[in-house]
Amino acid sequence: MLEAIFYPLVKYFSFFNIFKYISFRAAYAAVTALLLSFMFGPRVIDMLTRLKLGQEVRNDGPQSHLSKAGTPTMGGVLIVLSVTISILLWQDIKQFYTWLMVLALIGFGGLGFMDDYLKISRKSSEGLRSSLKLSGQLAISAIIMTVLYLTKNDHTTLLYIPFLKNPVLDMGIFYIPFGIFYLVGFSNAVNLTDGLDGLATGLMIFALIAFSVISYLSGHVGFADYLQIPYLTGSGELTISSFALLGACVGFLWFNCHPSEIMMGDTGSLSMGGFLALLSLILKKEILLLVIGGVFVIETASVMIQVYSFKRTGKRVFKMAPLHHHFELVGWAESKVVTRFWILGGMFAILGLSTLKIQ
Repeated sequence: MLEAIFYPLVKYFSFFNIFKYISFRAAYAAVTALLLSFMFGPRVIDMLTRLKLGQEVRNDGPQSHLSKAGTPTMGGVLIVLSVTISILLWQDIKQFYTWLMVLALIGFGGLGFMDDYLKISRKSSEGLRSSLKLSGQLAISAIIMTVLYLTKNDHTTLLYIPFLKNPVLDMGIFYIPFGIFYLVGFSNAVNLTDGLDGLATGLMIFALIAFSVISYLSGHVGFADYLQIPYLTGSGELTISSFALLGACVGFLWFNCHPSEIMMGDTGSLSMGGFLALLSLILKKEILLLVIGGVFVIETASVMIQVYSFKRTGKRVFKMAPLHHHFELVGWAESKVVTRFWILGGMFAILGLSTLKIQ
């Protein structure tokens, strides 16, 4: 929006040429989201506390988590609003990628909000019925993927594999169900990982740094040609989306670090997971997301392994799933689990970026 307002004034004042640059707008998108989080964070925490919108804790979880009961939740509202405002201010509002990212953010965030609200109103750790929640995720994902497919470019339906220069498959119409699976899967992956103070937020920061780099390189014809990655017209604008969420995550982490003053709830985790998955789909880095978001993948895999093992043999592989709870029950302090998982998240992000050159 600001670009549309100020860039035309460049013919009168050369200073406004700065609004042409993605790097400038991305940086200030992050700053805007960060400041909005800092400004409204205490007010949101105070409001949620007064309304008694506190977290409900599972009785079968680690005993150390019982003290978290009553901590204000639904903090994802702060993330969604900060990012949405920042994107609309700094990104090109004439580009459909802008509105697609906002749709994913608000769509998944709205679904998470309903889930959080039901948990609080019922004073239970159970929110929306799993079938209803999944149906909502499928519907939002189907809308997003239909729009993405109908506005496709030469690369949209192609599948790229890390370390390989050329696409391995053109999925055609099957790209829609593939994308739906990715959006639903990764929104749930981030949701499962959000179980400790600051864990999902910190991991998102590492993943967003990586995807910010990728989006900028993919939208720059010179860098894309040098690295032999797909040049995607307009994808550079996604750097602004990534930085906006990055700034919001840093701002939210200020309040969400241990001991947490506020929890993001499904409002935040579902929206961020869907947002990250959509970035990978647009940038043609779907498989690379499994590397960059490696901790999210491992956490999800631990749940699947646990459920499969218990149903087949009646025995559990882990003391508790997702995996972060297993390490808590082994004896690791919560802050140690979070820090070590962050270290892994950083390593996966670096590994993912390295594949851009090693191909």
